Amino acid sequence: MSIIQVKNLTFGYDGSHETIFDNVSFQLNTNWKLGFTGRNGRGKTTFLRLLLGQLEYRGSITASTAFSYFPYQVEDPSCLAVEVVERIHPEYEYWRLTREMNALELPEELLYQSYETLSGGEKTKLQLAVLFSKENNFLLIDEPTNHLDMAGREKLSRYLNGKKGFILVSHDRAFLDGCVDHILSINKTNIDIQRGSFSSWYENKRRQDDFERAENEKLRKEVSRLQQTAREKAEWSDRVEATKIGFGPCDRGYIGHKSAKMMARAKAIEKRQQAAVEEKSKLLKNIERCDQLKMFQTPFHLRQLARLKDVTISYQDPPVCEAVSFTIEQGDRIALEGPNGSGKSSLIRLLLNEPVPYTGELWLGKGLQISYVPQDTSGLRGKLSDLARESGIEESLFLALLSKLDVPKNQMDKDLSDLSAGQKKKVLLARSICEPAHLHIWDEPMNYIDVISRMQLEQLLLEYKPTILFVEHDKMFCEHVATKVISLK
Repeated sequence: MSIIQVKNLTFGYDGSHETIFDNVSFQLNTNWKLGFTGRNGRGKTTFLRLLLGQLEYRGSITASTAFSYFPYQVEDPSCLAVEVVERIHPEYEYWRLTREMNALELPEELLYQSYETLSGGEKTKLQLAVLFSKENNFLLIDEPTNHLDMAGREKLSRYLNGKKGFILVSHDRAFLDGCVDHILSINKTNIDIQRGSFSSWYENKRRQDDFERAENEKLRKEVSRLQQTAREKAEWSDRVEATKIGFGPCDRGYIGHKSAKMMARAKAIEKRQQAAVEEKSKLLKNIERCDQLKMFQTPFHLRQLARLKDVTISYQDPPVCEAVSFTIEQGDRIALEGPNGSGKSSLIRLLLNEPVPYTGELWLGKGLQISYVPQDTSGLRGKLSDLARESGIEESLFLALLSKLDVPKNQMDKDLSDLSAGQKKKVLLARSICEPAHLHIWDEPMNYIDVISRMQLEQLLLEYKPTILFVEHDKMFCEHVATKVISLK
């Protein structure tokens, strides 16, 4: 066991007027299974890069351990998987690697396939096997679940639960609960470390926020009372001062002294009031915004929107899915589930009227408008205003929705290609929410999306009840949102 000590860490990217970390200090135990959470853009990946020594900063980070980072960069994916392993970890020991592969349920013969032919989930597991075959390293694991289906996530969570000595960045609540014993959270005004699962951390956070909101209400009442008292004292002072002017004898020196005393008391009350406001405001700034989102729905003239009957999709033998039948009716919230490679994306492409080789029957309601959120965000370019205009949505509503999803205003002025992965996905989701549509189709919408925003989106779907078909591997999201489940074998 050793300690990673962070002292007075300050960092901001060149050209930015804002710091990501401002004089923060904390320490981590290298035996912990540490879940790392926080809203998109708060600096989780940046902190991992600081640990790796890839960025210059002020302050100090001291550790008696080496760091290893997931995911690795693979320069030549056309070579064999075992050659990729050799390049990213030249000192690897074969028996250690295959031990970890076996624990992750990866067959040994996979090493002798071309790396580029592996599925996203197989690549993820192979890289993690390499990571955990290293000795005496503290592991930095950055969002490993994005290419894993629900079953794959459950297996990986059990695997990680048997390990220790890592930081795990993830927004999947059930996944984190299954494999961490501490939570490191980047909040609005501080960095917090707590022992326990994500659920226990979130419950503590919710209680703290409720306490702060109650304090805020008390503060408002106190400020109102102090302001009223200050006004009364000032008025008394003015009235006393006014008696110095007029007819008849009076002790103007005494009256002026009394007036000044009253004015001083009024000023002292005002100063105490301002100090109270400032002190309480420090506390209140840490409440996470979880504003309610709004959705504009477009009614459809038919109860049934789409129907598939005995649909088989086949690019070559064997087919990717076979004899699939289901209907989509108004108000359905359908989770399309199945392991990677079971045909989920192909069925989505079919519903979007893209060229897909299939047999069977497909019927789409005449005039059906579909809003689609793809997995891939890499094609986003240009300004938000241009995207709003091209999509035919009202820019002010679009920007307001992004603000509620905690995309800072200074990020909205950037080119879309410069946003973080989570912010890009929020852009696509916000566009879909604003678009006039009868049916929403979202393909892995929660990839890279922070936990608070996931909860906002769940609340939106539960309140407005749009017709939606989605592919998502976040177990809690599916359990909370879906009214129907279509499971592909």
